[in-house]
Amino acid sequence: MVPLVIGFCMCIGYVIKKSLDFIPNKYIPLIVLIVGIGLNILLSKKVTTEIVIAGALSGLASIGTHQTCKCLNNRRENYGDMTDEEKKKQQKQLDKDSDE
Repeated sequence: MVPLVIGFCMCIGYVIKKSLDFIPNKYIPLIVLIVGIGLNILLSKKVTTEIVIAGALSGLASIGTHQTCKCLNNRRENYGDMTDEEKKKQQKQLDKDSDE
């Protein structure tokens, strides 16, 4: 994974999602995969199998990173709306899940 490629691809994916309405969301992973490969080749200044695979994985990792941040943010927002009893119940469930 190449952090610079991941960050750049996250930005590209965000811009596509928010600004370019004519591109369906289902094509964003393909676009960031291609951008990741291209950017990694530009950074490395050579083309090898490892560089292509690292670029592809970094591009796709940007999708996973974005989704993780989005879910954590939604969870935090929803947590503020809970009563104290609901928070304790959720914490017990989280503790139970982490023990298993």
